[in-house]
Amino acid sequence: MSDCIFCRILAGEIPSQRVYEDEDMVAFHDIHPKAPVHVLVIPRKHIHSLAEAGEDDGALLGRVTLALPRIAKELGLTQGFRTIINTGSGGGQEVFHLHYHILGGPARLPFA
Repeated sequence: MSDCIFCRILAGEIPSQRVYEDEDMVAFHDIHPKAPVHVLVIPRKHIHSLAEAGEDDGALLGRVTLALPRIAKELGLTQGFRTIINTGSGGGQEVFHLHYHILGGPARLPFA
């Protein structure tokens, strides 16, 4: 989707500071971090929001979800981290491509 900023990041049209990528997903630093470590993890497949994920997306979402602790560990978040999925405009979603936030670091994390 050419109007989706995350699809444009995936295509390399918009630069990002990537920290992880594989055939299913890409993780990169948020440009407006809310914690010392704030990374976004996006599936390569465009899914508008969690509410619009289908049964056929289950395996992909499982792989992405299971990758989150590995990514967090690689980022040095060995004492724990917060994972957030904002869903829909009423749920705080600003970019309509399903994405996971990984937040952590030594400071107290903001409440979601």
